[in-house]
Amino acid sequence: MQALINAQTSVIIFKTNIETDQDLNKIALLLNTENRIRKWSVDREDIDHVLRIESEGVDENKIKQKVEYAGFLCEDLID
Repeated sequence: MQALINAQTSVIIFKTNIETDQDLNKIALLLNTENRIRKWSVDREDIDHVLRIESEGVDENKIKQKVEYAGFLCEDLID
């Protein structure tokens, strides 16, 4: 699920099971190495533990696969 912010930046939103500081550290290792990700966050207080990514042309499926490979649930968040 992508929504355009402007012509160059898009927002990707996933439902996850990222809960702890340790989980965040694992995800940070993955996402901080992707140079096209401008900003990311996880709302651990939300029931869906929403992972929100602002990027410049990053492949949504690639990110999903990386998060799942790290051992986390990563699903498209349906409105």
